[in-house]
Amino acid sequence: MRNLTLNGLIGGLLIAALLATAALGLFWTPYDPMKLSFTARLAAPDAAHWLGTDEFGRDVLSRLMVGARASVWIGFLTVAFAAVCGTVIGIISGYARGWVDAAIMAINNALLAFPGILLALGLLAVFGANQYGIIFALGIAYTPSMARVVRGAVLSLREREFIEASKVMGNGEIYTMVRHILPNCLAPITVLSTSMFGWAILSESALSFLGLGVPPPAPTWGNMLAAGRPFIEQAVWLGLFPGLCIALTLLGINLLGDALRDKLDPRMRGLK
Repeated sequence: MRNLTLNGLIGGLLIAALLATAALGLFWTPYDPMKLSFTARLAAPDAAHWLGTDEFGRDVLSRLMVGARASVWIGFLTVAFAAVCGTVIGIISGYARGWVDAAIMAINNALLAFPGILLALGLLAVFGANQYGIIFALGIAYTPSMARVVRGAVLSLREREFIEASKVMGNGEIYTMVRHILPNCLAPITVLSTSMFGWAILSESALSFLGLGVPPPAPTWGNMLAAGRPFIEQAVWLGLFPGLCIALTLLGINLLGDALRDKLDPRMRGLK
């Protein structure tokens, strides 16, 4: 239990630092992240530029702060899209059963057969590489996982006594699903959404690294890594700091997600 609390605390602090950095980047950065300065190209970290400058003399810290904002925004909207769509699909499928469940799950399983990043790449080829194209593509890619988890919870809940009592009282199916089924699915939805937030940030960084994310000159951690790759031998900080930001963010999300899972899942209590 002590390790669980410590892990949750560390994860919470890392995520809080990410959110604080993203919020601060909305209003203030040490330098203009878009301003070019060819006299300060590839400057090493010093008192003026704490994390150095890139190949165009732009301040790396300022660009990382703006990149954090982009990652949080894309991750949040992606998770919201997948959570809403997946929850609706999962509840309808699990509650309706029969041919409705079979048809929905056939489509869902077909989408699950594709790796999420591969499905997102295919969708981006259709909708174009931009911020909202990424959100839609990743949201579609992650919706099947959410739908499957929610459906599994609903299949168990629909056989419980309080669901039968709701039917006996004359409540409609939509009322029963919203009032009784949905609140009891919030625990697995919360845990999976936390993990999805990390998946979305990593996938967005990978897509940006491949040139299919937010187009330059707008900074994201992924396109900063890609832009700094040719200069990695003479300016190691161009790859080190964006990579460190991604790694620490994923570590925080994983630790917080594990803590939430162990807290919200009764089967995990007392095992640690």
